[in-house]
Amino acid sequence: MFNLNPFSISCLPKIEFGCGAIKKLPSIIESFGKNILIVTGEKSFINTDSWKNLEAVFTSQSINYSLCHIITEPSPDLIDQCVDEYKTAGVDVVVAIGGGSALDAGKAIAGLLRLDNSVMDFLEGVGPELAYSGPAVPFIAVPTTAGTGSEATKNSVLSVQAFDGFKKSFRDEQLVANYAILDPDLLKTCPDSLIATNGMDALTQLMESYVSIKSNEMTDALAMSGIKAVIESLLPWYEGDNSDDNRTKMAYASLMSGICLAQTGLGSVHGLASPLGAFFPIPHGAVCGTLVAEATIMNIKTMLEREPTNIALKKYANLGRLFINDESLSDTTAHEALIDTLNELTIKMDLPYLKEYGIRLEHLEHIVGHSRGSSMKTNPIVLTDDEIRHIVFKRIKKQ
Repeated sequence: MFNLNPFSISCLPKIEFGCGAIKKLPSIIESFGKNILIVTGEKSFINTDSWKNLEAVFTSQSINYSLCHIITEPSPDLIDQCVDEYKTAGVDVVVAIGGGSALDAGKAIAGLLRLDNSVMDFLEGVGPELAYSGPAVPFIAVPTTAGTGSEATKNSVLSVQAFDGFKKSFRDEQLVANYAILDPDLLKTCPDSLIATNGMDALTQLMESYVSIKSNEMTDALAMSGIKAVIESLLPWYEGDNSDDNRTKMAYASLMSGICLAQTGLGSVHGLASPLGAFFPIPHGAVCGTLVAEATIMNIKTMLEREPTNIALKKYANLGRLFINDESLSDTTAHEALIDTLNELTIKMDLPYLKEYGIRLEHLEHIVGHSRGSSMKTNPIVLTDDEIRHIVFKRIKKQ
């Protein structure tokens, strides 16, 4: 019997998905106006034929644009500077084209252009945490990487990188993009390192959403479809098969990860990614990729010891069967297959140990002490400090 429990789904963008979808951008822009702010990376997109084609259309259709370049993970100061620069420019719509940093920055800028506030007024966990009333400028998200899922979420992740820094979210449903345009053609120039780290970010988000204490039947179905896409496409794409099929499946997986995490929250990997990304110069996807196997081992181990009836144990077994395409596996064997596959991906895609970013054993207490944010609260089991410490310890250096 199929039993459905009550659930809620927060708002989503209108989604345009498929190869060539970027060609729809000018007409979508014109539905909001002619004066646009494009938030993008330093040069990766601007140097492509896709940009040259867009620029020609903008000129022919008298669409006026300004370029705002985001060259690092966005900080509150950077967002405030960008808002101050363009506040009086009469921006009709903000278009973010790039990776997660560009999308997060664009989302925050769109949310602040019509206000007189600093983004610090609304950032969770720091400052006064004022309620956001809006209004936001219309926002269009166009990802050029496959991993963060930011195009489908209501939060803009901002950070101050220092040993006493932070990584926090500006979060409100008014920040959700009006449109998300996902064009796998824009992924053609992704380097191997980004394919690996962003792909493992998407996989981690899908897995953590699937086993989250806030998961539901709808998000489970979406997460499993996204994980299946990762299984079929991530490693072949990383190993050199830059086909439309692989890029399309990973664009889909990334989108599903964003949709799911927006509804369910995440887990221990992202709980640790927050302090690690704030305190050390480590890319978010690298954190996820290097920790997901050890975090999965710890979750399964602790549930078997303390909560053997936890539904997430069955879910992890489902993932193990899916990963190696064998429905006959027992739960125990399926758990082992899942862990083996995650470890194999970590090795094959050369995901870094944490020591490569200056993280040492003496930093463990500081990291663990700042890991209890919102993501850790939706992990399928409450982990002790010692258990969280062990996850990080295992990935600091080769044993």
